Amino acid sequence: MKTNYIFKSERLGFRNWNAKDLDEFAKINADEEVMEYFPKPLTRNETLALIDRLKKHYNEKGYTYFATELLETGELIGFIGLVYQDYQSEFTPATDIGWRLKSRAWGKGYATEGAKKCLEYAFKELQLTTIISVFTEKNIKSENIMKKIGMEKIGSFNHPKLKAYPNYEKCICYQITKTNWQELK
Repeated sequence: MKTNYIFKSERLGFRNWNAKDLDEFAKINADEEVMEYFPKPLTRNETLALIDRLKKHYNEKGYTYFATELLETGELIGFIGLVYQDYQSEFTPATDIGWRLKSRAWGKGYATEGAKKCLEYAFKELQLTTIISVFTEKNIKSENIMKKIGMEKIGSFNHPKLKAYPNYEKCICYQITKTNWQELK
């Protein structure tokens, strides 16, 4: 079966979510190593609710944290993409770039490759002008990807959605503008 991707990078395909993604995505979200910098792993029902929110976001905005597959095998490895964030902070409302990949997909450059392609999609196709990315202050791996794709640190804040989780509340925000992205090309 041929998958209709919204766009592709060299090794990855990006698409909207479907019902067949639940089992594999639930395994990813239940993995304590993957969810180390989040308050807790997600249950199957929480993953289903997340997929529903991501599908709805795509239908409303034309982008989401895309279901991301390996082109060679069609294996779902997690998500890489864009989501509009409107929680209260000095950096929002804004479109956020983010990723969550199964641990077996780590260390292969997929997150960096996919994030670069998502920035291209954001700036060229969607005509967005600024993208942010937020991470809990201990998540150095995500910060390294942000640096690799040309983002710059713009500040830190206490995330309002994480007030109940003091170990995760302190977050750092990075940003890239379309102008800065074009200068990197």
